[in-house]
Amino acid sequence: MEVTVIGAGLAGSECAWQMARRGVHVTLREMKPEKRTPAHTTADFAELCCSNSLRSDQLENAVGLLKEELRRLDSLILACADATKVEAGGALAVDRHGFAALVTEKIRSHPNITVVPGEVTEIPEGEVVIASGPLTSDALAERLQVLLGEDSALHFFDAAAPLVAADSVDMDRAWMGSRYDRGTADYVNCPMTEAEYDAFWQALTAAEEAPVHGFEDKQVFEGCMPVEVMARRGHDTLCYGPLKPRGLKDPRTGREPYAMVQLRRDNAQGSVYNLVGFQTHLRFPEQRRVFSMIPALHDAEFLRYGVMHRNTFLNSPRLLDRYYRLKSAPRISFAGQMTGVEGYVESAASGFLVGVETARRLRGLPPVNFPQETAIGALGLYVSDTSVTAFQPMNINFGIIPPLDHRVKGKRNKNAELSQRSLAIIEQIKEEVLA
Repeated sequence: MEVTVIGAGLAGSECAWQMARRGVHVTLREMKPEKRTPAHTTADFAELCCSNSLRSDQLENAVGLLKEELRRLDSLILACADATKVEAGGALAVDRHGFAALVTEKIRSHPNITVVPGEVTEIPEGEVVIASGPLTSDALAERLQVLLGEDSALHFFDAAAPLVAADSVDMDRAWMGSRYDRGTADYVNCPMTEAEYDAFWQALTAAEEAPVHGFEDKQVFEGCMPVEVMARRGHDTLCYGPLKPRGLKDPRTGREPYAMVQLRRDNAQGSVYNLVGFQTHLRFPEQRRVFSMIPALHDAEFLRYGVMHRNTFLNSPRLLDRYYRLKSAPRISFAGQMTGVEGYVESAASGFLVGVETARRLRGLPPVNFPQETAIGALGLYVSDTSVTAFQPMNINFGIIPPLDHRVKGKRNKNAELSQRSLAIIEQIKEEVLA
């Protein structure tokens, strides 16, 4: 039993691992380090190109549920994330370099996985999983276009936030804390008065953007909206988004400030922090000029500026089934963000499902029924839902999971019950999945 997996990102690594542990020999094709995309900087697998956060770890949040499902089913990505986590309140954030290095070590040391470096320009014969990511190389993208048809691929623009040195933050104008004092004090909170925010907002909306071929605001995925694009929507839009001050009282005044910029730890040592929600495609000098207007960052050392790149995804409802297999050629499966699942954990979940089901099919076993009541199943069913007419990338959310059959007071209580229902199903099918 042999399968070729193209791409060693989150989805490809998870997929290869799940097949390998079930006795399938995997040839993992990864073009790094011979060739890299504009968003990649290292030779490691599962490199996190944007935030280092895998988002909420709470079961009242859909991505928290998805993570818990994957944990219980022995996900490689979740095991490595938990092993390299950095404190981030109620979220799961990781030391991005430690995380990628650990995934790489696990993949390279597995006896059933053979890593072959170099760019893939043709679709191999036999069983294939294409997990080449939203930044698929031009040569492979052209082959996929021929295979899938002219209207198969769509695209949007994605952006990453800047990183700053922790010791360059003015802590006389900031403090450590978490929103509503939940969890531990893991965020650096940088308050702004109304006058400071007004000056910052005006500078941000007028700042010069870096040229990105074919970019328009309407093509930006809402989950990665550049901060300057968000600012142009209105004076106080940011104050209801990434600069929301709710639940963050300045210990010096006892009051919530007008606006709040939060910094989250980006490595285990706590020497690097990222600007939460500050994805951007401003020119680098403009980023330094405008973001240094945040009082606590007036002398900040920028270790990496924000970047913008194009992400490509498939018209999956027309092309794929609930197990991410190509309907017209079931020997070919897809996994990761190119299928239209949005987010690190969602990408890993798609790779997990493809890996499990491909291994089962090759072993003559029937597919596992991940129902829509589970987060893993809900994602696969959304991606393959032919009734979706205007397909767009989707984070996991409770809106694509069937409601409860009874009323529950309070959104958090309702979500918690939805999660418990899902996890009960996972426990029922766990033995079958892990076989």
